[in-house]
Amino acid sequence: ILGVIHGDVRREQAVPSNNDISNGSQKMIKDFTVAAARPLPVIVLADVSGSMSADGKIETLNRSLREMISSFANEDDLRAEVHVGVITFGGSKAESKHDLAPASKLAWDDLKASGKTPLGSALALATSWLEDKNIVPSRAYMPTLVLLSDGQPDKGDSWQQELERLLGSQRGAKTQRLALAIGLGADENVLKAFIANPEVPVLHAKDAAQISRFFRFVTMSVCSRLASVNPDIPAAPEGFNLDNFEDF
Repeated sequence: ILGVIHGDVRREQAVPSNNDISNGSQKMIKDFTVAAARPLPVIVLADVSGSMSADGKIETLNRSLREMISSFANEDDLRAEVHVGVITFGGSKAESKHDLAPASKLAWDDLKASGKTPLGSALALATSWLEDKNIVPSRAYMPTLVLLSDGQPDKGDSWQQELERLLGSQRGAKTQRLALAIGLGADENVLKAFIANPEVPVLHAKDAAQISRFFRFVTMSVCSRLASVNPDIPAAPEGFNLDNFEDF
């Protein structure tokens, strides 16, 4: 009664319940969730025809790809995550040797060389990967396609039609394309047609050691995209060749 008379009424302060605290924490987590890194796909189209078994080429290719994938797996970038896929063409048709997946989760299985050079089948498979949004989602950065060969497509192979389909597709036309001619038997005109960009040269590996240099160059090219302001704009390797590329 005295408290009411003197205006000294003490109101009980509300204590937040466990549910209030839990809901508040969930809201804070939701508000500050960091967006998942966008995939940056790197798709390798590798000639594994029988001629690749000579002069240590297939062994060097396997080692070079393992090193490239390991480098990508160690890249720490909040905006982008490199995904790697490998399409091989040898024998009667191309096959998906390693499905497109984050480099950090790819368990490498060595390539083996045998058979002919069914390039058209490899280009068709690459196009189907690019056009499938479950494989290359809409939020992905511009993919890099890497083609390497030490010979010529099989006689009667449909590589021209499949290349037209790749370059004519909405997503295929927007890829960065790099190519390596291995040895003297590689058809440079085919590789130039694949690149379809006069500012980007076909690179030449005269021996197995330069295959390794090529994939170190690919690694540096992709990593520079990760570090750039806009990973969708790669730098064209004008004036570049594997003879003047320093090992590191």
